[in-house]
Amino acid sequence: MIRLLVVAFASLATVAASAAAPDQNRPVLKSQATVTGDIVRIGDLVEHAGIIANVPIFRAPDLGTTGAVSADAVVEAVRVHALIGLDTAGLSEVMVTRASRTIPAKDIEAIVASALSRQYGLGEPKDITVNFERDPRTIQVEPSTKGTPQVSRINFDARSGRFDAMLEFPTGSTNLGLLRLSGRAAATVEVVSLLRPIERGAVIKSADVLIERRPRAEVGRDIITDHEQALGRAARTALQAGRPLRSADLMKPETVQRNDTVTIVYEVPGILLTVRGKAVDGGTEGDVIGVLNEQSKHTVQGVVVGPGRVVVSTGSPRLAANLAPAQGAANASTR
Repeated sequence: MIRLLVVAFASLATVAASAAAPDQNRPVLKSQATVTGDIVRIGDLVEHAGIIANVPIFRAPDLGTTGAVSADAVVEAVRVHALIGLDTAGLSEVMVTRASRTIPAKDIEAIVASALSRQYGLGEPKDITVNFERDPRTIQVEPSTKGTPQVSRINFDARSGRFDAMLEFPTGSTNLGLLRLSGRAAATVEVVSLLRPIERGAVIKSADVLIERRPRAEVGRDIITDHEQALGRAARTALQAGRPLRSADLMKPETVQRNDTVTIVYEVPGILLTVRGKAVDGGTEGDVIGVLNEQSKHTVQGVVVGPGRVVVSTGSPRLAANLAPAQGAANASTR
């Protein structure tokens, strides 16, 4: 009798424990789900949905977007499919994201540039600037979609730069089908432009310039396209901000600047005469500048040969004799 009672109590304890233990296979609502395709199925929203997991119940959000489905709507939708006892886990809604592959607007621009390059010979695609009348938004396609959009048709007017293109997307990848784009395009080159005004004789530094693209038709042959060609050079004249630099705009930095005290070297056959003077103009090595002989108060033209040194050459010995300075003010030597 005692043995029977022990067995009975053990059986009751087992049943009670089983009733108290949670059902590991009970259907439970998910807090979020990611789907592919345009249909949301029961199994996307419910854990342990069993044999009805593949039954469609909602339309999916647009590609690459997220939408909310209320828990009550899910409970109501699965009830007709005999899913009883759905545990909502205290959730009020489920966030559903539709997976996608992104085609950035920058890629669309590159596709159009490549088509213009092939069909109209505008140069390398990277050198073609495309400006759309309406900027194309980022395109979303199904994750499994292979390939990229293709230009099925494009027209281009070389005089105005206007284009009209039709893009075709991979079949089934998007609801766009064909996308029409229009705008302007131009072959461009990289040029060095000034960020600020530059005074005559000022040396160009990296902070003074930037690289930007300009239409190739507007750029002359002597335009500077490499900033290394400009750095360390000096402005030949005053230069305005925003303008592209040309080779003719620049020179070597001035070896002699205006009003500098210089040594004037007079060269005549057999005689070398030096005298102190003042630069009337600035210039670099090889430039002809005006210099004032402080003894004679005459201005003469000479060639800059180095820092603070200007050579005046003449074939007339009499000129050298006439320009001889007062004692102590000059140094003469014979050769």
